[in-house]
Amino acid sequence: MTEPVTDPVIEARGLTRRFGDLTAVDALDLTVEPRTIYGFLGPNGCGKTTTVRMLTGLLTPSAGRVRVLGHQLPRDAERLKRQIGYMTQKFSLYDDLTVAENLGFVAEIYGLGHRVARQRIDALLSTYALEPMRNRRAGRMSGGQRQRLALAAATIHEPALLFLDEPTSAVDPENRRDFWERLFDLVDAGASILVSTHYMDEAERCHRLAIMESGHKRADGSPDELMAAMGAQVVEVEAPNLRALKQRLSALPEVISAAQLGSRLRVLVADRIHDPVAWLRTQPLEPVPTALESARPSLEDVFVTSTGSHVGTGGQRA
Repeated sequence: MTEPVTDPVIEARGLTRRFGDLTAVDALDLTVEPRTIYGFLGPNGCGKTTTVRMLTGLLTPSAGRVRVLGHQLPRDAERLKRQIGYMTQKFSLYDDLTVAENLGFVAEIYGLGHRVARQRIDALLSTYALEPMRNRRAGRMSGGQRQRLALAAATIHEPALLFLDEPTSAVDPENRRDFWERLFDLVDAGASILVSTHYMDEAERCHRLAIMESGHKRADGSPDELMAAMGAQVVEVEAPNLRALKQRLSALPEVISAAQLGSRLRVLVADRIHDPVAWLRTQPLEPVPTALESARPSLEDVFVTSTGSHVGTGGQRA
């Protein structure tokens, strides 16, 4: 019986990538434990894809050390490729091939024998609800169907580690939810997953995540840990003229950010204010708030406090 993996599946220290004068990833330290989903959360251009490409051996780091599944990169990149799966943001299979033909082609690339390939294809068609479209060309599939096909192709050789680069950017919320349930099935079967995303709800599903900004890791931990340590408290405010109140709140140095959510303002107040609701009641605000209520932090609040995304609102970082 194979011993379970206990060492980290990814270890990176000082991982850096430069493109001329641009530093896309700057001295990134990263540890990913086995049988977990680790997320990269950040906007486009923050370095997520560049990091994934370095961790898969597709891009040589400018500096730093990387070990993935015990392989040192870039030295062992070729040996690593057969142990990992990689699902890119853009659908990378062949539109003119059928579902079964695409899977058969990928199986051949990974050197699966004919019998094993047939068994794996049949199993994946069943697992990902693709059997009814076995003979359909990929170019005629919906976004959610293509996503399931891409995941099936990335896992056909049963990789120990799966890299997913913004895999749900082109599908609807229902398909995204279903996709994530399938990821947890893979982890339950023993796989480890690194996924990049810019969706807050997806990031909250990860066991651990890193918040990325301009090539830097701004925060790292479980969603609950990050929310507990974000250095701010959340107050939701109701008032008759929210846009005017938002401007006044944002001018206060103790307020990190204020953002409108429907008929309320969500206000992040620095932790140095012991009771933010009572403190806000003492402020000379116009219009006067009609309701003030403490609220549970969200990962979006963590993102705001960890990055420069609130610059320009008038608030200051805690």
